[in-house]
Amino acid sequence: MAHCKTEQDDWLLAHLKYLLFIFNFFFWVGGVAVTAVGIWTLVEKSGYLSILASSTFAASAYILIFAGALVMTTGFLGFGAVIREQKGCLSMYFCLLLVIFLVELVAGVLAHVYYQRLSDELTQHLNSTLTKRYGQPRAAEITASVDRLQQDFKCCGSNSSADWQHSSYILSREAQGRRVPDSCCKTVVVRCGQRAHPSNIYKVEGGCMAKLEQFLADHLLLMGAVGIGVACLQICGMVLTCCLHRRLQQQHFY
Repeated sequence: MAHCKTEQDDWLLAHLKYLLFIFNFFFWVGGVAVTAVGIWTLVEKSGYLSILASSTFAASAYILIFAGALVMTTGFLGFGAVIREQKGCLSMYFCLLLVIFLVELVAGVLAHVYYQRLSDELTQHLNSTLTKRYGQPRAAEITASVDRLQQDFKCCGSNSSADWQHSSYILSREAQGRRVPDSCCKTVVVRCGQRAHPSNIYKVEGGCMAKLEQFLADHLLLMGAVGIGVACLQICGMVLTCCLHRRLQQQHFY
């Protein structure tokens, strides 16, 4: 009877190890994916950072990168813990999984909060940035960001090209008769912004604000989806780790 029980315990322990090993592999791959998404998000939108009123979006991406790096490091610890069957390593592995889960939870909350107020922030801030800070002596970064925004999204102005009529830059001598910045042009050449005809400049319904809002919302949803996916893996990992730790304790007791 005792022999059968020992064989059953060994069978269960072996299966728990295999399951945790497989989980840890997907968990490590998930860490690579989380880090890649965070880095890609920052690189993809780095040109628009100065346009945004708050740093919440960037903070969410940085936290995601940190969590991904921690996931990959923890993954190596998980492989060692499974192979060596050390209860101390399993306990540390479980604690790190819990920490990562909390970090991703914070990033998820930040992303959700920013997603909720994204439209209001862009409505209040983007038009003011375009009309008051574009082309100013100490706002070279913002000027470059707006130019890239208009070229990347093929748009002109916050809501429409008419927004530029009240711009400090367009009303200044530096504009040299431009009615919109040259970055509004479909084919950018020097002073092409002097002719604000639909055949020459982008006249997109909703302007750049609608385009930028959709772009940021898509990235926030992607970050949230990846974070939720890895979080689900972590929950499974914590359950498997607890089961394996308990089985090792019982085996040692017997």
